[in-house]
Amino acid sequence: MIDLFNINHYNIDTSKFSNLLHDNIVTEFEQEFAEYVGAKYACSANSASSLLYLSLAGGRDSVRIPSTIPPVVPNVICNSENFIDYYDDIDWVGHYYKLHTRKYDNGESINIYDSAQQVTRNQFKYIHPGDVMIFSFYPTKPVGSCDGGMIVSDDKEMIEWYKVMTMNGTQSNEYNNWERTTVRSGYKFHANSIQMAIASKNLRKLDAKNERLDEVKDVYNKAFGLSNTSRHLYRIRVKDNIEFIKQMKEQGIVCGIHYKCCHLLQCHGVHYNKGSLPLSEQEEKQTVSIPFHEKLTSYELEKVIINVKKLASV
Repeated sequence: MIDLFNINHYNIDTSKFSNLLHDNIVTEFEQEFAEYVGAKYACSANSASSLLYLSLAGGRDSVRIPSTIPPVVPNVICNSENFIDYYDDIDWVGHYYKLHTRKYDNGESINIYDSAQQVTRNQFKYIHPGDVMIFSFYPTKPVGSCDGGMIVSDDKEMIEWYKVMTMNGTQSNEYNNWERTTVRSGYKFHANSIQMAIASKNLRKLDAKNERLDEVKDVYNKAFGLSNTSRHLYRIRVKDNIEFIKQMKEQGIVCGIHYKCCHLLQCHGVHYNKGSLPLSEQEEKQTVSIPFHEKLTSYELEKVIINVKKLASV
């Protein structure tokens, strides 16, 4: 079977950790990741969703998001006491996007960027240093792990706030990690040693992975006459994506849909845009992701291309 994604597997010797939850690998990887994306500071968490929640909690704002998006995003918006305003964008998929501009009572504001689908060298350097960018380490993401997330910024005070909030509202003792002082009401959102150890291994492979993905992307673009740029997903449009996925699976090729419309769902509470979003509604019926990962062989690429050309119009 030709898989949609490649997930690396590792044997992690937990006896090497000084602490199963808070080994030095956690803080070391935070700094390693910040340096890779071009930021000064970083805070890890058990998932990107937790960091999104902290970024939006209590805002009571209208948060504008594309309708074709993973349902985790509207879930977080609703659960953090905000409201959804969907818009008709189908081109953001596979890249990062600005999730929201958070305004505070003191007149200050920051932009919150969601980069769950993109990790590239120095990408934060193109962002205002006072803003924040959130990354996901979900297994299929560019830097995968057994879930986890990271938020980066050049604002040290901002990142220190996230470190307190993800660690049950406590601050660490400089000399003894077991001694912590509770300074506010926080959450048990911290990452663990295993998550960060796996993510660290995958980050170190990312440059070579991206180089190979660019080669695969060029082969697909040439074969299909497209100009896709994402290093996370390779999407095409077909007549009927459900039928296409079924027939590709019969040929031993796994495909997926990224993503269905969220504005048509009734489970995400109040949202402002209740009208038609024609691009998104058409996209959820036609968009399909084909196998796109660094382990694809020339034979597998040829097989995918042949079957896409044969079945795309079915």
